[in-house]
Amino acid sequence: MAIVSVNPATGKELARYDPLSDAQIDERLEMATHAFSSWRALPVGERAGPMREIAELLDSEKGRWAELIATEMGKPITQAVAEIEKCAWGARYYADHAMDLLRAESAETDTARSFVHYQPLGAVLAIMPWNFPFWQVFRFAAPSLMAGNVALLKHASNVPMTALVIEDLFTRAGFPRGVFQTLLIPSEHVPDLIADPRIAAVTLTGSTAAGASVAKSAGAHVKPTVLELGGSDPFIVLPSANLSQAVEAAVQARIVNSGQSCIAAKRFIVHTDIAEAFEAAFHERMARLRVGDPLDPKTEVGPLATEAILEGLDRQVRETVAAGAHLVLGGRRIEGPGTYYEPTILTNIPQDAPARREELFGPVASVFAARDIHEAIRIANDSPYGLGASVWTNDPWEQEQLIESIASGMVFVNDIVKSDPRLPFGGIKSSGYGRELGRYGIRAFVNVKTVYIAG
Repeated sequence: MAIVSVNPATGKELARYDPLSDAQIDERLEMATHAFSSWRALPVGERAGPMREIAELLDSEKGRWAELIATEMGKPITQAVAEIEKCAWGARYYADHAMDLLRAESAETDTARSFVHYQPLGAVLAIMPWNFPFWQVFRFAAPSLMAGNVALLKHASNVPMTALVIEDLFTRAGFPRGVFQTLLIPSEHVPDLIADPRIAAVTLTGSTAAGASVAKSAGAHVKPTVLELGGSDPFIVLPSANLSQAVEAAVQARIVNSGQSCIAAKRFIVHTDIAEAFEAAFHERMARLRVGDPLDPKTEVGPLATEAILEGLDRQVRETVAAGAHLVLGGRRIEGPGTYYEPTILTNIPQDAPARREELFGPVASVFAARDIHEAIRIANDSPYGLGASVWTNDPWEQEQLIESIASGMVFVNDIVKSDPRLPFGGIKSSGYGRELGRYGIRAFVNVKTVYIAG
């Protein structure tokens, strides 16, 4: 079956591709194996050259690739430009800092010399999603390639044009043949790829179900994995917060990528003392959001990426309202071409409603009231997910309590949750395990080798 790219703003087909044959996949795996033997032997400083070059290409061509993102998966163009800029930042960061992050570390023993050495594993299969179609790839590839690994990208099936462009960028930047390759294949080929002995490790960003499937396959073949999965991030606002700043941040945190982000704030937990004021201001700002053509710089909310995502979100909202929740704003598909959904606010959400237990991937905000910080923490932790959390308070004691008590991989105080090349990124519970980015990310797919030299 062909792999098809469709413009979600219009519903029109952009391109279609035949998936790779078994023979072509085998050829790519062989190429990766040969590339690894020479790439790993290069000093880290020499690997940095093409990594800096790809950053230059991204910067010089960012308008072109931002337009591709907006056209192929619907991201508003201003956010798409920022995504390309972030990829360039990430590539430069690892080109500049990989040597220090991978430097052998002395260990104190009773011998003349002991140390810990970091060595690459081999070919890493990266199963990446469509919602940040460049950045998700670069936040894996930049540290992994600088560590000496090689990459095989199985991108989401709705962004094949982007997947091929990324491979071409690595080639044009001067990376040796086979160091970075795109595999246009359907998802059912993934278990066989994981089983292949030429694949050393696997990383996936996607749904919890997809992560569980990959973990099962990798576990059967004793291969390391990093899983960055779903999220239903809490956004807690307490009375000491700057309310106007918190409201504006809440809107931006909910609609980033039209609400289609694992770290988009999804559950807004507000202290009862300020709940009425917050909800009024939040409603007013959400109602003014500009929904439209993702290529228009004034657009704040674009289409959802696929018809299936739109239908799933609409079902979750309807079932939540049917369970007894109050629909404050929106709650409907926008009629006409494209997969657009109204910015939506839900309150008074029952315990077992989808908006309380599931991840909502779109511009839908769930608002909860909490009597005090302890109830806010309880609501925040009452989720199968544990990716990020955004907390808004200027009270140092409250900040400490929230940092210590919220069950998540990341807590951002008085700011929205975001990824940063310098900081580890990842979650706990059903949001996955392992870390991307930072010192821990670049060491995710290395052999931590203990060296003991007797005196």
